[in-house]
Amino acid sequence: MTLTGAIVIFVIVWWLCFFAVLPIGVRGQFEQGGAVEGTEEGAPVNPMLKKKAVWASLGAVTITALIGFSTLFFDYLEIFFYG
Repeated sequence: MTLTGAIVIFVIVWWLCFFAVLPIGVRGQFEQGGAVEGTEEGAPVNPMLKKKAVWASLGAVTITALIGFSTLFFDYLEIFFYG
């Protein structure tokens, strides 16, 4: 895998991980007992975006590394068995 390929895979996997963790632990304003005037009552009170960005980054690094190692492994298998 080239550096450009790894960066592209990381960015795509990061966004997938970020959207996967985004709804975790979110509580709406109506669940907390009242909405701020002029806002949607389903809007999150504390979205914890920094924490979720860190989790998405850890997941993306792990998945990108697994993809990188698997492509390296299968390239060596191809060279070893098929010439």
